[in-house]
Amino acid sequence: MIEVNLHTLDNGLRLLHHYNGSTRMVAVNTLFDVGSRDENIAHTGLAHLMEHLMFTGSRNAPSFDGALQAAGGVCNAWTSCDVTNYYDVLPAHNIETALWLESDRLASLNLDERSIALQKNVVVEEFKQRYINQPYGDVFHLLHGAAFTVHPYKWPTIGLRVEDVAQLPTEVVMDFFRRHYCVNNAVMCVAGNIDFARTVELVEKWMGDLPAGPVHERNLPVEPPQQAPRLVEHHAEVPQNRIFRVYHMCGRMERDFQACDLLSDVLANGTSSRFYRNLVTRGDLFTELDASVAGNADPSLFYVGGALCDGVSFDEAEAAIDAELERLLEGGVSDYEKEKCTNKFLSNDTFENIGYAEKATRLCRHELLGHAADINDEVAKYRAVTTRRLNEVAHRLFKPENCTTLRYGPGVK
Repeated sequence: MIEVNLHTLDNGLRLLHHYNGSTRMVAVNTLFDVGSRDENIAHTGLAHLMEHLMFTGSRNAPSFDGALQAAGGVCNAWTSCDVTNYYDVLPAHNIETALWLESDRLASLNLDERSIALQKNVVVEEFKQRYINQPYGDVFHLLHGAAFTVHPYKWPTIGLRVEDVAQLPTEVVMDFFRRHYCVNNAVMCVAGNIDFARTVELVEKWMGDLPAGPVHERNLPVEPPQQAPRLVEHHAEVPQNRIFRVYHMCGRMERDFQACDLLSDVLANGTSSRFYRNLVTRGDLFTELDASVAGNADPSLFYVGGALCDGVSFDEAEAAIDAELERLLEGGVSDYEKEKCTNKFLSNDTFENIGYAEKATRLCRHELLGHAADINDEVAKYRAVTTRRLNEVAHRLFKPENCTTLRYGPGVK
């Protein structure tokens, strides 16, 4: 059981606290309810650019990293489709340095032409390095672009095109910051060697005077059900032909999420999974074959992806995957498979919750999705999934008309 306390400041900031007396450190994790789904097609890459800009310094702290490092701390951040997360880890007795830095960059971030231009160049280079010049780097651009027709999950967090980032107007960037980087659009978790009363006192001191911003109401387009299979073929001079498939599935807080996650484990988690035993170990079809789910807030995708052995055609690879999925649909998931995958989830969940910094991040995410204390119910939700329900979800999920396929590699003509 993970114990968590909640205190909401008058300005709307939700403060979570988790005590861990086994460390001399503390983690300050701040999760903003903004991601790439809050962009529009004309200005993609904004959320990720904003993540970079949050480290450009503020009025009283020209170097965020430098000030935190001087206090014995480290920091980093990441952006997803749904959220942007920032974390600081430092000695508990220096926690006020982190809170001062977080407060100052919300109140007086260095957002000007020079800093925005500099960080746009940094992100453009990251775009080129990781997505354009990297083998298979554009897979998700192609796959999501075909699977989604209207929902902003259509583009990745880096942006749809390099030009989108390079040409972002300064006023658009500033407006994005003003609308989304407000205390009432954030959840902060302090985890580590500090008690709840002291945490509330210090967070009120440094964050309590920050004004609340406008309430942001999402009105995102709903992705319509896919009515026919889709195929994308992309020629690229890469080491192997690869095939990728996605099936539309539910969002993170919907009833069937745990069933979808367990199905991905039945298919591809470990050497006893169906894909590995029946397709990879044959040695003549795939060198690897995986399955996974997106844990996005809105309905998203179930992924299947594999690397083809030399000489194997895309038709042969697809037929093998289809046959394996058909065996799953006809025979169902066994009690043994369900129990094995549930136990694996329990093990992974336990290890992911060992560190105080990891707990801080996960508690923020659970609070944003519902309630922080829901973190304690995850295992029970997986255990409650029956084999009958797994089979029902599989029949809805693996319909041909619900599938988008990407054929990628030198073998595409």
